[in-house]
Amino acid sequence: MCLALPALVTELLPDDNAKVNLGGIAKTVSLALVSDVKVGDYVIVHVGYALSVIDPEEAAQTLALFQEMGELAAEPQA
Repeated sequence: MCLALPALVTELLPDDNAKVNLGGIAKTVSLALVSDVKVGDYVIVHVGYALSVIDPEEAAQTLALFQEMGELAAEPQA
């Protein structure tokens, strides 16, 4: 299964790279597949590449779902 996650762009770097915040973790990703990305944008990240820009509301909904899934997985199983 492949998983792509929303990440907040926090800094634009040389050579089509950016620093993103991915669940509190700073990562460097490639922007080679997207254009017109700005600091403050949310991008969908998969294996180190930003695949597309998404709006902040969609990013928030997706991140909330991932958090909910994590909480369910952490609950003791009966």
